[in-house]
Amino acid sequence: MSGKIDQELKARAAKVIPGGMYGHQSVGLLPATAPQFFGRAEGAYLWDVDGKRYIDFMCGYGPNLFGYCHREIDAAYVKQMSEIDVATGPTPRMVELAEAFTGMVTHADWAMFCKNGTDASSMALLTARAYRGRKKVLMASGAYHGAAPWCTPIPAGTVQEDRVHFIYYQYNDVKSLENAVAEAGDDLAAIFASPFKHDVFVDQQLPDPAYARRARELSDEKDALLIVDDIRAGFRIERDCSWNHLGVQPDLSTWGKDIANGHPISAILGNDRAKEAASQIYVTGSFWFAGAAMAASLETLSLIKTSDYLERIIALGNRLREGLNLVASARDLHLSQTGPAQMPLIMVVDDEGHCDFDKSTAFAGGMLEGGAYFHPFHNMFIGAAVTEADIDQTLEIADGVAKRMSASVTA
Repeated sequence: MSGKIDQELKARAAKVIPGGMYGHQSVGLLPATAPQFFGRAEGAYLWDVDGKRYIDFMCGYGPNLFGYCHREIDAAYVKQMSEIDVATGPTPRMVELAEAFTGMVTHADWAMFCKNGTDASSMALLTARAYRGRKKVLMASGAYHGAAPWCTPIPAGTVQEDRVHFIYYQYNDVKSLENAVAEAGDDLAAIFASPFKHDVFVDQQLPDPAYARRARELSDEKDALLIVDDIRAGFRIERDCSWNHLGVQPDLSTWGKDIANGHPISAILGNDRAKEAASQIYVTGSFWFAGAAMAASLETLSLIKTSDYLERIIALGNRLREGLNLVASARDLHLSQTGPAQMPLIMVVDDEGHCDFDKSTAFAGGMLEGGAYFHPFHNMFIGAAVTEADIDQTLEIADGVAKRMSASVTA
């Protein structure tokens, strides 16, 4: 079980917070060893409220790219806070940040800022429908694009009409995509696509270039907008939109999570084709124009451009993947590792390759107990503050967990 202070906080939370906790950071489906509350963080490490340290392979579900409490990024945030943050109008940081993004992302001619990934996805949806006044939107089955009524994976509180104009296709399946476009007919507003298939509970899939190219071609043929949802993967695949290496440029892309190393800001980027439509929609928020997070984002983008963070997280991810493969082979553990090495989904699977929820939970629980924060069914994240020694320690923990699991099967 988690520690005494964590248990006490859970009991208090149950009295004043519906469900005790909500959203993606709820530990309701996680191992009993998973703490709900944390006391501090630094670099690659988290300490729960009971003082236990973890090497964090979730990175706050993505926002931590360069490490918690990063000195330069946080200093930029604090400096801006001391001058002006939330005010009656934006700061010059807004223009500077839009210029920085359009200078880095190939397809982007403009930028708009908000706070959460769901904000950015919803702005992209509105822009696409405003572009030609159409309704139908295509999304891959099982893909996650946020927590608004039109896209939340949990239907409680929604109505069928929230999604009446959505058509679903199978990721990486060109024929399925073509059939969905045909069903939309002349009312197609947009095609949503994740940079790679990163759904929960199932193996991740890298994008088939033929699928990505066909999505671009169909959007052009129908005069609809292609949207790449890069909120989760942005700047973790490359220093550009994540489909850039495929030679496919979207009309719109959505960004969030790590673009300010954990400070609250998200963005939608677009090309000139979509600029007029974006200027017509009404979207806003009291805290969307805050200068401090924009200052932190400017510092983060600078580090993305000038450091070798991407090469390092890929190398660290490969080191972890190769080591876990050796552990699994030696301990006869059916371990599935899919997706980019720097954003791995690691699950224990059955003989047919499907997630064995009980065993995946047991493996992740053992990793947590040993001091490495693993998730049993959601993709994880390698942060740039992780060291080779952290990876080696994690592999030692994994070997011990796998050994105990193997012994329990044979006992």
